[in-house]
Amino acid sequence: MNEQQPLERLVRFYETLALETVNDVRSVYAPDAFFKDPFNEVRGHAAIIPIFRHMFVQVEQPRFVVKERMEQGRQAFLTWEFHFRMRSAEGEQTIRGASHIEFDEQGRVAMHRDYWDAAEELYEKIPLLGAVMRWLKRRARK
Repeated sequence: MNEQQPLERLVRFYETLALETVNDVRSVYAPDAFFKDPFNEVRGHAAIIPIFRHMFVQVEQPRFVVKERMEQGRQAFLTWEFHFRMRSAEGEQTIRGASHIEFDEQGRVAMHRDYWDAAEELYEKIPLLGAVMRWLKRRARK
């Protein structure tokens, strides 16, 4: 198997993700894959799939754009943008983050860990909470 194929398959999965394709997690992720982001830490298809389904309930028009990718052996690192619309706000929002990926022997994702700043990328954009978060950030800088 070409070393780049698993990474390309994963990028394609994310960049074309739709509610109808969420179950494709089963073909991209290992059955006991570990997944962690700022809100979740789960293992296995049965726990990962609901996270993606929930995303489509929480936000409108979610889409991922992979900006950069690096791969060495079974390890990969992606930088990405997540574009979406909040149901309670106007305009498109963007979260910028990165993912550390480990593939298994079959080229499936065995470990996926997302890194992004929930305070800056999400909480600061919520009207009342955002004001508090920006105030806390200013206080921490002094």
